[in-house]
Amino acid sequence: MSHLLCFVLPLTTLAFVTTGPHESWVGLWLLPLALSIAADLASPADRRQPPRELSLRPFDAILLALVVLQLANVVLAARLVAVTGFFHWQTLVAVTLVGTNSGYSGIVVAHELIHRREPHMRLLGRVLMGLVLYEHFATEHLRGHHVRVGTPEDPATARFGESFHAFFRRTVPAQLRSAWQLEAARLGDAEMRGWDPRMLRSAVLHGLVAEWTFALALAAVFGWGAFFFHLLQAAWAVRLLECVNYFEHWGLLRSGPRAQGTDSWDTDSWFTLHTLVGLSRHADHHAFAARPYPLLRYVPESPKLPAGYFGMVPLAIIRNRRFQRLMTEELRRRGLGPHREADLRAAAPDPSS
Repeated sequence: MSHLLCFVLPLTTLAFVTTGPHESWVGLWLLPLALSIAADLASPADRRQPPRELSLRPFDAILLALVVLQLANVVLAARLVAVTGFFHWQTLVAVTLVGTNSGYSGIVVAHELIHRREPHMRLLGRVLMGLVLYEHFATEHLRGHHVRVGTPEDPATARFGESFHAFFRRTVPAQLRSAWQLEAARLGDAEMRGWDPRMLRSAVLHGLVAEWTFALALAAVFGWGAFFFHLLQAAWAVRLLECVNYFEHWGLLRSGPRAQGTDSWDTDSWFTLHTLVGLSRHADHHAFAARPYPLLRYVPESPKLPAGYFGMVPLAIIRNRRFQRLMTEELRRRGLGPHREADLRAAAPDPSS
C-alpha cells in the first residue's frame, strides 16, 4: 500500500488543471512539492528486501494508471493555459507543477516501462518520454547508458568534481548524438548521414517526429500559448531527469566489464522508494535491468546518497559545493571513484623492483 504514495503528485496536478482557473492562493498548489522534500529529508531508512514471491499485477496496474494520469495532466494543462492565457501568473505555477510531475512521475514511470520485456510496455514508455520531447532517451538509456555506465564514454555518467550545470550542458546534446549514432549503427553505418534513406527506419527519427507532432497538435487545438507552455514543462522535466542522472553515478568509475553494486549511488529513503516506483534502488537496477521495480533489492555495498531523491535535487542544483563535499566524503569512506584508483595504484607492484 505504501507504493500508492506515487499518486500524490499526479493527483495534485490533476486537481490543479481540472479546477482552474484559480483566482487566489494559487501558490498553495505547490505545497505538496515542499512537503515532499521535507518528508524525504525526514524519511526513515528502508533496507528490507522484497519478498521472494510477489504478484506483479497490482504494480503494473499502478504504472498503467500513472501513464493515463500523465497524458491527462499534459493535455488538461494545455487547455488551462488556453483559457487563462500564456502571460498569466498561473502559467508559472502550472509549469512548475506539471513539469515536476512530468519529471518525478512521467519520466520515472517511462524509465520503468522501457526496461520491460513486453513490447506494449516499452511503447508506453516511449510515449511518456515523447510528452517531454526526450523520446531518444529510450534508445540512449537502454543501449548506451546501461552498456557504458561508469566509463568516460558514457555521457550520462557525471565525472568527479563536475558541477551539475557543466554536466547538464554536456550530457543533453551528447545523449542525443549517442542515440542517433546507435540507431545509425543498427541500420548499417554509425557515420550515416541524416538524409540517408535508411534513416527513415530510425527509432530516434520516429520519436522526434511523433513528439513534435504532438506539440504542434497542442498548438493547433489550444493555441501557441499552450505550445510554449508544453515546451517549458518539458524543459523543466528534462532538467529534473538529468539532475537524477547526475547524482546517480557522480564520480564513480567502473572497475569491471559489467556494472557492479558499487557503480551506482543508492538512497535508503523509504519515502523515495515508494513515491518514485523503486527508482532509488539503482544499483540493483543496473545489475538486473529488466527486474520489475517491486522486486529490486537493497545493495549494502553501494555508495549511499546523503538524502532521498527529493532532497538531492535542490542540493545538487542550488548547493552544489555542499553536494560535492558530501559525495566526496562518501566516496573516500568507501574507497570508490578517484579513491579506488588511488588504492589500486598503491596496491600495484612497483615495475622498477
